[in-house]
Amino acid sequence: MVSGTPQETGSTDGQATVRLATSSLLAFAAPTLGIGLMFSIVAFYLMIFATDVLLIAPAAMGLIFGASRLWDAVSDPLVGFWSDRTRSLLGRRRPWLLASIPTIGLSFALMWTPPDTLSGGMLVLWMAVLVPTFYTAMTIFVVPHQSLGAEMSTDYHERSRVFAYRHVIWTAGSILALAFLQYLLDLDAPRRSAGTMGWGVAAVTGLLTLLAVVVLRERPENQGRGSDHPLHAMRDVWANHHARLLLLVFLIESLGGATIAILTPYIATYVVQRPDLTGAFILCYLIPSLVFTPIWLPLSRTFGKKQLWSTSMVAAGGAFGGMMFLEEGSVALISALAFLAGTAGGCGSIMSPSIQTDVIDFDEHRTGERKEGAYFAAWNFGYKSATGLTLMLTGLTLEWAGFVPNAVQNKETLDSMLALYALFPLVCFLIGALLCSRFSLGEQEHARIRADLRSRPHEG
Repeated sequence: MVSGTPQETGSTDGQATVRLATSSLLAFAAPTLGIGLMFSIVAFYLMIFATDVLLIAPAAMGLIFGASRLWDAVSDPLVGFWSDRTRSLLGRRRPWLLASIPTIGLSFALMWTPPDTLSGGMLVLWMAVLVPTFYTAMTIFVVPHQSLGAEMSTDYHERSRVFAYRHVIWTAGSILALAFLQYLLDLDAPRRSAGTMGWGVAAVTGLLTLLAVVVLRERPENQGRGSDHPLHAMRDVWANHHARLLLLVFLIESLGGATIAILTPYIATYVVQRPDLTGAFILCYLIPSLVFTPIWLPLSRTFGKKQLWSTSMVAAGGAFGGMMFLEEGSVALISALAFLAGTAGGCGSIMSPSIQTDVIDFDEHRTGERKEGAYFAAWNFGYKSATGLTLMLTGLTLEWAGFVPNAVQNKETLDSMLALYALFPLVCFLIGALLCSRFSLGEQEHARIRADLRSRPHEG
């Protein structure tokens, strides 16, 4: 059991369940302050840092991001499988969190500190090595960490609370990333300061991760209960019809949502022509995502997790679609639409991992195994694939549309930016909502599954 002082409450299937202590939830979520900052600053700033500061061609960076996704197809399932199979005094998840400290820290810091002597092809090679290394390091942390969160409670609604805490702390990290973003955008020499930022963030993230390793505990009955082969684990994930549908929904939703981080600096600079407000526009997305978190938990009990998630995708799609009307000086419009999109996005960030955890119970009911690592590896790969594909699409589109760094853009380039920023996510979110409406594993069916699992030897 995870450390803390539990309290018994009612469960959806009539059994007493453990309400996790706030201290346990904070210890679990704390590392994501740094992880969220890292992931967000890479999404917010690395592309424009590479094109406008390092002067790397946007197509080259786009291909680097895209190619790193191919490696994720190997690394994510392997980390998930090995995490499920790990046996140690620390459990099966915390050794991976410990191992992530140096790998994430070094790869993140070095991305922002290429030697001044590098240029041209060697600078491209530097990024071509470090970008996939960073995303692999993120996998080493994220997949076991999400898996640990899934194991903290078996209750249908308590799981939403677990991932709500994770979402809040992750979003707080993203907001801190905005402070760094605005600071770097305002500098005349951002290259040197980006390096200082990289090493400082790496150190803080390592300390928070170490805190989680020391404080948290794991369920001993789950050790070693993964599949016997990574291909068998992936086969079971794909054979789970609930998981197949969720994976597709999550991939499509993530494709749409990635645009807010990747393209906002370009939209603010070249369309709205207010680069000084780039951080403020992204903040308009992040603040409601954070502030409205408490309302999603009671609403999910009333309307259901699936209904809430699908509705949030429709709202997000409408908000992004409205971005097509942006032009020079549209400060109020982009701020209002970002606020609506952020409100909807926060709901999805809580509901989706909670629903994913329910699907893992369905797999245990079928196979007798606990494969949180394999399942979250699949969803993590979907998330990173969406971000990487959007980055690749952005780089290639800007190149083909005639993008010139630090210059006034032609109409074709501006129209291409707006299409990626508005129409692309609109289509993605509407398709995702339609597919989500077909998901059929609800609260009552989950209660029946949990009741049956409690009668089995492994259930504690």
